[in-house]
Amino acid sequence: MVTRMSKSRQHPNSPNRSSGWGNPPAGAFTPTAEFTDEQMRRAIEHANLPILLGSLALLTGDDKWISEPYIPTPPQDLGDHDSGGFDDEVAGRIRTEAVETLCSWRDGTLNLPADPPAPQHISEVLAVMLGDRIPDGYGTLLGEEMGIYPRHTEPVRSPAPGFRVLIVGAGISGLAMAVRLGQAGIDYLIVDKNDDVGGTWHENVYPGCGVDTPSYLYALSFDPKPDWQQYFATQAELAQYWHELADKHGVLPNTRLNTVVREARFDEQTCGWHVDVAPVGSPDAVETLTADVVVSGVGLLNQPAIPDLPGMGDFTGPVVHTAQWDRSFDVAGKKVAVIGTGASAMQFVPAGSQVAQKVTVFQRTPQWSMPHPLKGAHVTDDMHFLNAHVPFYLAWYRARLFWRMGDKVWKLLQVDPEYPHLGRAVNKANDRLRAMLTTFIEHELAGRPDLLDKCIPDYPPYGKRLLVDSQWFSTLTKDNVELVTDGIETITATGVRTTDGVDHDVDIIVLATGFKAVDVLASLPVRGRGGRTLREVWGAGDGRAHLGISIPGFPNFFCLYGPNTNTGHGGTVIAGTEMQVQHISAIIAAMIDRDLATVEVRQEVHDDYNAELDRALSRTVWDFGGTTTYYRNSGGRIVTNSPWRYVDYWQRVHEPNLDDFLTTSRISATEEFLTENINHAIVRTADSRNPSEAS
Repeated sequence: MVTRMSKSRQHPNSPNRSSGWGNPPAGAFTPTAEFTDEQMRRAIEHANLPILLGSLALLTGDDKWISEPYIPTPPQDLGDHDSGGFDDEVAGRIRTEAVETLCSWRDGTLNLPADPPAPQHISEVLAVMLGDRIPDGYGTLLGEEMGIYPRHTEPVRSPAPGFRVLIVGAGISGLAMAVRLGQAGIDYLIVDKNDDVGGTWHENVYPGCGVDTPSYLYALSFDPKPDWQQYFATQAELAQYWHELADKHGVLPNTRLNTVVREARFDEQTCGWHVDVAPVGSPDAVETLTADVVVSGVGLLNQPAIPDLPGMGDFTGPVVHTAQWDRSFDVAGKKVAVIGTGASAMQFVPAGSQVAQKVTVFQRTPQWSMPHPLKGAHVTDDMHFLNAHVPFYLAWYRARLFWRMGDKVWKLLQVDPEYPHLGRAVNKANDRLRAMLTTFIEHELAGRPDLLDKCIPDYPPYGKRLLVDSQWFSTLTKDNVELVTDGIETITATGVRTTDGVDHDVDIIVLATGFKAVDVLASLPVRGRGGRTLREVWGAGDGRAHLGISIPGFPNFFCLYGPNTNTGHGGTVIAGTEMQVQHISAIIAAMIDRDLATVEVRQEVHDDYNAELDRALSRTVWDFGGTTTYYRNSGGRIVTNSPWRYVDYWQRVHEPNLDDFLTTSRISATEEFLTENINHAIVRTADSRNPSEAS
């Protein structure tokens, strides 16, 4: 148990009493200086030395911490590389000086830098920490992710009375948007069909459910979580984080749960939106809400994909999709069929096989999956302490992950048309990854050549989503697990019959078949100008938007996690979401400050962006072919994924250019509305006075 330092030991200039450049923007996590010398000494013994050196470099402004002899060796795998490759003598010196420096900071006797670090310096420090080159242009983005630079745009003026934003969906995106609007003093309301916030992490509760993104990346940059219990969090901990975030930031009182949006309609006369909602289970109890702006937070992965298998209605046992799991559902002692081998199957099968009598997995396509040394590992109390009390420690940990799990791997997705081994890989680096992943699979399936033939994909890595291994391959070797690669002929009353004529008798069928991702916003009926729906504008499964956010013909309507915003090269959906939230926040701020009634992306801007997008996508592994994937629609166009690096997308969305939008002022819109209605009134009056002339 950590004992808090008494008030009497705090220096009058202690950092938790003073303000300075180092205080993160509003809402970000701030380390506390309340610790004893001995507490810090014990924790530093277990600190990650490269991260510690980076923290000291920013805290003191002294480059000695990133100079010889304090230069770490590059990490050799995806692990944390805690030792930094230092020998015992240098490591001991780092720890001793770190304790002295941090205690001086605590006591207010450390001379802090007068100014924040320059963006280039942040990149330089990260480059030293990782022994890697960080490309130009990353410093400001990294600084925002670390809470050093403010990210959020707020209006200068107060919103007009009655100005309101309606957010559809209380998942990750909707909550991030709501928090930022609340911080800006903008009225909002969230509507969500579920009985609690959290979206994906409230709905998906199947055994083994969790995130295959490192936990520390799966939190908002302005509200990071210092005390994750696992390096890859489970569903329960993720759901808790998002609920607590909503509670902490006052979102819950502005949220209507158990409420379905029936339709959202743009009113061209009032320049606002009418949104029909109804309670879950009471579709006829419709209420119409009004808003100046509507933001979709329904995302891409919200409509389960149910396969059209012959005979499904004949099965006498329960059939359940992983995304519609009932907590009372029990597979213990049962014979379970699992259809699909994507992300949810790779999590469910290892968990379910621990209690089920037998698990039979029906595979259409094998998946690439990579090992991670921290998958399944618990975060230590020492790391919790360091995150809580060492300035920049948590921020640097996130920044390292952000680079290593994100844009560093972007090049692996780019097709090199001159590469001599196109087919098995798309470039030399992609081929090296294939060799590494193949070696891993061979190790996991040693002694099982029958499984090896079934489990090594014939397409390049990243052609489908690259997964983090959850003991998938080792689970397939268990006596009570069978992998079937023959096609499904039909579902019978008692199980699954495959094309080789074998009947697999099961008690339960689990559909691990993913989502209808290409049907963007299918769960949200939206009508823009002229009453046209998004479905009419887009067609089936072909959603397009400027930056994945704005659509011509739909003023004051914005998408979060919309078309072509999924970062298929890795990293975290959270970073992209925050960039989109900043973009939308800046537009809303401009509406308030400039008294704009409508903001609508220009058709030519939208079209030019999507043409550029398609060209960039055509050079990626996803367009290379050889796989079936939820990324592409029936015509082969990639609808979900973004081809950009995080830094490229950030540069595009960070400061929206209002010249890209058609805008109308609130005054002119009101005058036009009044003039039109006066003219109508005059006509109606004339008609009523002289019916014969009217006829």
